[in-house]
Amino acid sequence: MSRRTSGSLKICSKSVIFEPDDAVKPILKIPLKDCKGIAAVEETAHNPFIESKPARILIETKQTFLIKEENVVAPYKYERLHRASCLDKQGDQTAMVAAILQSRLARTCFDKNSFQHVTEIPHMECVAEMVSPLVTNAGHVCITDCNLYFQPMNSYPGLEVFCTENDLCSDIYLKFYSTKERDELYYYIATFLENHIVECTAESYMLQWQRGHISNYQYLLHLNNLADRSVNDLSQYPVFPWVISDYNSTQLDLLNPASFRDLSKPIGALNTERLERLLERYRDMPEPRFMYGSHYSSPGYVLFYLVRVAPEHMLCLQNGRFDHADRMFNSVGETWKNCLEGGTDFKELIPEFYGSDSSFLRNLLGLNLGRRQGGSRVENVELPPWASDQDDFLEKMRLALESQYVSEHLHEWIDLIFGYKQKGSEAVAAHNVFHPLTYEGGVDCDSIEDPDQKIAMLTQILEFGQTPRQLFVTPHPQRITPRFHNLSATPSFSSSELSPASPSLESFEDLTEESKKMAWSNMNKLALQSCHKIHKEAVTGIAMTLSGDSIFSTSQG
Repeated sequence: MSRRTSGSLKICSKSVIFEPDDAVKPILKIPLKDCKGIAAVEETAHNPFIESKPARILIETKQTFLIKEENVVAPYKYERLHRASCLDKQGDQTAMVAAILQSRLARTCFDKNSFQHVTEIPHMECVAEMVSPLVTNAGHVCITDCNLYFQPMNSYPGLEVFCTENDLCSDIYLKFYSTKERDELYYYIATFLENHIVECTAESYMLQWQRGHISNYQYLLHLNNLADRSVNDLSQYPVFPWVISDYNSTQLDLLNPASFRDLSKPIGALNTERLERLLERYRDMPEPRFMYGSHYSSPGYVLFYLVRVAPEHMLCLQNGRFDHADRMFNSVGETWKNCLEGGTDFKELIPEFYGSDSSFLRNLLGLNLGRRQGGSRVENVELPPWASDQDDFLEKMRLALESQYVSEHLHEWIDLIFGYKQKGSEAVAAHNVFHPLTYEGGVDCDSIEDPDQKIAMLTQILEFGQTPRQLFVTPHPQRITPRFHNLSATPSFSSSELSPASPSLESFEDLTEESKKMAWSNMNKLALQSCHKIHKEAVTGIAMTLSGDSIFSTSQG
């Protein structure tokens, strides 16, 4: 029986997609690699003066995927149709797609009719790709004296544009084919904004954090941004540390050091028995050697945490399937236990664990995520006994991140992830060595001539996980923190202190009254209360104000 359905046909780089107008009917996806043949069926015109035109496209394929049937997000269904073999090898197909894309980009340009105002003056135009989770869309970028435009065409340098400072997610994330074009575009933006743009370095943020002007949460967000981590790119998603180690107690004691994870060690080195097994394998391994076969951050790990709010991304990443129910993010405590004991699980956390939106812990979409071996359905994430609900869990996680213990030891974790213990002999000594492909510049993909090998290498880099760009090459100084003398109460933090928004840089120049009290509260005591390293290099000068209220020092750093 012939079935007619109206909709949109999209010929994509690796598949043919038919999206019906009726949202209840499934989207059809036909991978080109499964196609045995694609042909146009011509319709003979009755009028001899009218040229015959193709009326239909006949696709002979091995299988068709059915997506979002009944408009429900669920694992893809598939129908096997004809026996067929792949048309091309993966490498040949990818090379062909890339050649077609570059040819189309070269033959087109930005449509100036898209300007918001007819008086706009264009300064620069180039080709680029806009990045979103699991998708990159090629097109043309144009910057004028008024606006930055990206016009899409239905390892590159990047530029991320944050138009509003308070957002975790940027407004646009572009990948360029040329470093020169990226830098030129950045120059035009900086010139146009003049004094409205501030060049912030890792060192400037470090000093703000050290003096207490920004919170631990804010500082980690800034470091992730500077290290090229973005929520628009699942392969380089912002990485945050596990800070709590107690997921069994009914009450969480943030004044007890035993409640916290040792931030001086990577996840893989926290369990000494497991570490010894990994080191035995490491010693017997040929060069290049690595201690951990998986990374602490990857697209799979990010979507493991976010499957309840981004199920379609998970289905796209895993070829139309959710993970096995027992391997899903079912319990915070179970996940931490597996990170401590599992032979291949060394993942850290994502910023959502210290945010204010708890939806990623709830199955608000009513997804059918399967049943576990015990028969229970996968629903909301099971929380530790000390959390009354999802919002209470996030609040306690935020308090833990800003606690006295974490503030005193966070620099040790930064040394591992963004600092001098990330690479080389210091990384070996800290048991912090990952696969060479995870490091920036670990392999020159342009030197690989075989297309299949190159595609396999790029795929492994994207899916395996990537180490952040190194920001510090010397030990990170400790934060200057107050001492809480009232041990009967947990220190509290206001919402402004936990906000991801950056404070004004004007407060950076002078110490606030609160900072002065913090630094000098115990000066009347002879006993040493604490010791802090406030300079990266040796001190070269020191002076005190006439009143004796403040002391200033300088160094070569």
